[in-house]
Amino acid sequence: MSSTEDRSLVADYLASRDERAFLALYRRHTPFLYGMARRLGGGQTDVADDLVEETWLRALGKLHGFRWGSALRTWLCSILINCFRESARVRDRAHASLAGIAEPGVPPPQHESKIELEAALAALPDGYREVVVLYHIYGYTHPEIATSLGIAEGTSKSQLSRGLARLRQALGGGATA
Repeated sequence: MSSTEDRSLVADYLASRDERAFLALYRRHTPFLYGMARRLGGGQTDVADDLVEETWLRALGKLHGFRWGSALRTWLCSILINCFRESARVRDRAHASLAGIAEPGVPPPQHESKIELEAALAALPDGYREVVVLYHIYGYTHPEIATSLGIAEGTSKSQLSRGLARLRQALGGGATA
């Protein structure tokens, strides 16, 4: 996947709203976005579907202003993260008004498996989960995470450390931060 191909497809789409160009961009980037959305959304398919759809809607509305300071995929991921954060704020407000208390945590699993790891990851607070997913699953660096999330690099590092400590504890391997 090259930036040159993305640039060409974006130019074609912007010039004439070329449906073939959009479909090519969609097919190139949606599987990655969907995987990230599922992890950020705690494995919930409906949440991931909504996040990816909202990401593309926002991206298409802002595509004319994209300046290629980063890869298109990085820019799309930043939009997805912002969509996730907005939906989490709305969800948290709704939960707080309905329940008046924080959501209960996921009980620690008895043995480690992919499903239990995904459940433990889903139970992390949003900020921890975002950093753990971006760092360990997608290979982003702390400076990239800081830029994408609009946080300090040190915050990224501390949230990663605390998130990993909570994961270890949830999987039966240590104390929480």
